[in-house]
Amino acid sequence: MSAQTDTPAPVTTVYKVTGMSCGHCEGSVSGEISQLPGVTSVKAVASSGEVTVVSAAALDDEAVRAAVDEAGFELAGKA
Repeated sequence: MSAQTDTPAPVTTVYKVTGMSCGHCEGSVSGEISQLPGVTSVKAVASSGEVTVVSAAALDDEAVRAAVDEAGFELAGKA
């Protein structure tokens, strides 16, 4: 019998963000999203426009949209 824990499995979500063109853009988007509650990891890739977010639970899409907007970019949706 395996031991059960109350810790939920992390959730990985890939978002499409338009307008990123460089490492500074990646850092801006990553920085804003990483401030959302429950986020444990963010990796933004300007060349593909993809932002991979690992969080303790599913994130509210509007919260992610607001964070991306605060960084000066546009959330196009989930990849």
